[in-house]
Amino acid sequence: MEISAGLVKELREKTGAGMMDCKKALAETSGDFEKAVEFLRKKGIASASKKAGRATKEGAVTSYIHGEGRVGVLLEVNCETDFVARTEQFRAFVKDIAMHIAAAGPQWTNSDEVPADIIAKEKEIAVAQMQASGKPAAVLEKIAEGKIKKFYEDNCLVNQVFVKDPSKTIEQLTKEMIATLGENIAIRRFTRYALGEGNKAEAAQEGNA
Repeated sequence: MEISAGLVKELREKTGAGMMDCKKALAETSGDFEKAVEFLRKKGIASASKKAGRATKEGAVTSYIHGEGRVGVLLEVNCETDFVARTEQFRAFVKDIAMHIAAAGPQWTNSDEVPADIIAKEKEIAVAQMQASGKPAAVLEKIAEGKIKKFYEDNCLVNQVFVKDPSKTIEQLTKEMIATLGENIAIRRFTRYALGEGNKAEAAQEGNA
């Protein structure tokens, strides 16, 4: 069924959840507003969004080694208090995120970190690929936007589908953990190492010398 933008906006104002979360909740509940509110609360998204502005100065830095030493991840995840940082649930969440990074290989934490020149280049490529189709410029622009969205989903950690549960993204998983623990949580930064990547770069430089 068609979900009106007005209803999505109203749900967002009531719950503090994101636009896409609100739209999904309304779709899942056939447009029933109260059931959509309940859906968001059960998922922990409504309460999580209200905590998003809180400062996160505690947390944990963890390392994860995968594939008998072929892939390694160093990750920092923050929360509000040392008490939560020491809980098994928080530690398990941090480990899950590190495992996901090892498996999925994101390049950035979120879309804000992607350099503008890379996005411009991706958009240019997308438009160039479609120009021969004869579609109007406005349509090409929409298609390009869709391709950029897919680029974020492939390369930005929070936009990626969680490898252990494809029904949710890392952002949704984080919101659920915020609701469970009652504190704001932020995936701050990470570095991923894959055996041989540095050697490939060095080999390329030698080849260009």
